[in-house]
Amino acid sequence: MMKTGPESGRRTDGAADAADVVGLCQSLVRIPSVMREEGKLAAYAAEQMEHLGFESVRIDAMGNVFGRVSGTARAGAGEAREPRRLLLDAHIDTIAVTEPSKWTVDPFGGEVRDGKVFGRGSSDMKGSFAAMLTAGAALARDRSAFSGEFWVAGTVCEEVVEGPSLGFVMDQVSPTWVVIGEATSLNLNVGQRGRAEIQVTTYGRPAHSSTPHLGVNAVDKMTRLMGEIKLLELGRDELLGPAIMALTAVQSRPYPGQSVVPDRCSATYDRRLLVGEEPEFVLDQVRQAIKRLALEDSTFSADVDLAKAVFDTYTGHHMERVCFARAWKTSVDSPLVRGSLAGLRAAGLSPKMAAYAFCTNGSESAGLRGVPTVGFGPGNEAQAHTVDEHVEINSLRAAASGFEGLARALLLPEPAR
Repeated sequence: MMKTGPESGRRTDGAADAADVVGLCQSLVRIPSVMREEGKLAAYAAEQMEHLGFESVRIDAMGNVFGRVSGTARAGAGEAREPRRLLLDAHIDTIAVTEPSKWTVDPFGGEVRDGKVFGRGSSDMKGSFAAMLTAGAALARDRSAFSGEFWVAGTVCEEVVEGPSLGFVMDQVSPTWVVIGEATSLNLNVGQRGRAEIQVTTYGRPAHSSTPHLGVNAVDKMTRLMGEIKLLELGRDELLGPAIMALTAVQSRPYPGQSVVPDRCSATYDRRLLVGEEPEFVLDQVRQAIKRLALEDSTFSADVDLAKAVFDTYTGHHMERVCFARAWKTSVDSPLVRGSLAGLRAAGLSPKMAAYAFCTNGSESAGLRGVPTVGFGPGNEAQAHTVDEHVEINSLRAAASGFEGLARALLLPEPAR
């Protein structure tokens, strides 16, 4: 447990406590939370939230942990009856450590070395979660400086599929704005490409491999289809970059094949999406390629569909979701972006505006639900899922101040009219 009171060395001027964020990050890293095993970390986080002054702390049916800090400043006459709610999201699940012998530190030791906190999840994204909680503690000590509600959520199973866990929290919180805490190198991200997992299957007819002419080789058919897919014209966005169609897996049936012409072949593609690309559009691109090949070859048969994620969270909550996470962009002229930039600058940061290269829970908040969303977090996105994963202490401290500054700017009481 972190100490409270004068002996803890906490600042009492409302500024985020730099010392606590490091220790909290270490504590979070020391609790393994591989996806679907986040229960111990969620319980610890709930305990710390209550200790730090958060209200309405809960662990929901899906296993997400979240709580709020409410401002007590008087609302101006022109302020909406519903309080403005700022929701910060950090997923608390991590990928597994598959080769611990390659690490130079204990993956779950939370070791501090060379100005960095090391360990699985330190960058992706327990460091950000620690910074959010530290910012919340500072706000809880100075509630009269803002109005509305500051929410922090530690969400589960993001590494399985992006979005549904945050959506589950949003249904309970109804946020005005969302901040995704994935690493941004302390910049302000205003968008990201989406992601679809596409499964393509070609069909053949089995035969003995000594007489292949008597069968139809599904792998040969897949090879032709792959060539057509490579020729698909994909778009590009000035901020988000190019749409991508990357082959990630191929599997024939029977496998392993023994003296048999395969009658089925499946391929998986990772499709990176631009804003406005919907499931039917993405699938129809492949369907058109299939139609062209079928017109040329009467033995060609194939289909395409989106993969589906089916899983239970650590609480036993059952989830089924097609693997389609939408792209999103938030206008640089929006109140969220302008307020976030002002808050980050007031905290002493110099953020640039950028976009995530990978997919985040923002596909749910902004891409699916249309809730204004930005990204801000400590560390570099290249650290995610790496051996000797780490987050810089200076970045952690700056992020804690940044989250607090961002909240103060967005939840500043409106003047009376």
